[in-house]
Amino acid sequence: MEFVIPAILIIVLIVFFTMVPVGLWITARFSGVNISMASLVAMRFRRLNPSHIVNAMIKSHQAGIHIDSADLESHYLAGGNVNQVVDALIAAERANIDLTFEQAAAIDLAGRDVFEAVQVSVTPKVINTPVIAAVAKNGIEVKVIAKVTVRANIDRLVGGAGEETIIARVGEGIVTTVGSANSHAEVLENPDNISQTVLLKGLDSGTAYEILSIDIADVDVGRNVGAELQRDQAEADKNIAQAKAEERRAQAIALEQENKAKVIEAQAKIPEAIAKAFEEGNLGIMDYYNMQNINADTKMRESLSDLDSGEFDV
Repeated sequence: MEFVIPAILIIVLIVFFTMVPVGLWITARFSGVNISMASLVAMRFRRLNPSHIVNAMIKSHQAGIHIDSADLESHYLAGGNVNQVVDALIAAERANIDLTFEQAAAIDLAGRDVFEAVQVSVTPKVINTPVIAAVAKNGIEVKVIAKVTVRANIDRLVGGAGEETIIARVGEGIVTTVGSANSHAEVLENPDNISQTVLLKGLDSGTAYEILSIDIADVDVGRNVGAELQRDQAEADKNIAQAKAEERRAQAIALEQENKAKVIEAQAKIPEAIAKAFEEGNLGIMDYYNMQNINADTKMRESLSDLDSGEFDV
């Protein structure tokens, strides 16, 4: 019996210190944060991590920013990062930026890094574009790399477009500007005209950033696209002409074969016509022999002509 009571006391103490974060409560009290031990126990039952809430409250209290624990708890339960929100509020307070807890929480829940957004609104950020290829009117390709300096717009962080939109719009502006130049030499001589023209288009409309400047980092000459297009067109025209010539040749061969077939067909009808002429009395036997002699003489002359032609070639 004398061991039972101490064991029960030990179990009770273990359960008490497990459920009640006494150390965290002491730290909060000494840091000036007025929070009851019952509230910490209630956080346990609401499946909250009391250290996340209390540490965020201590941090904000030390910075002179009042944040209600209920707001931190609701943001934590919604899946937000309370420490990041508090850090953003402290940074905004130091930089004299008007940022409320509701705004910071909404930006955080929207999936954006609210602390980084505050930093970018204080210290502008440089976005490097990839190589953007455009073609001037003379057909020469120009490759451009730009550096876009932006500053975060707190009011448009929720629902505003991101860096990808900025890069896409800047690329579109560069392509339009280079494409309107009469020659690639104009672009190489005055690359600042690209940045000035693109800035006037208001590319940051509807985005979470404000474009401060667009600087051309590099300009290179690429391919002669106009010459390549002309070469490809000439090759295509040649192929079309060859196809048409082949079609005409095939038609000529077919016509020749057709004519030969007609000749052979006509020659096949000659014996029948001769026999019919014999029957009808239109052709005598002497006439037939004379015709055969004429054919034989013709063939002999053709043979001699072929022999003479072969000797001449040799």
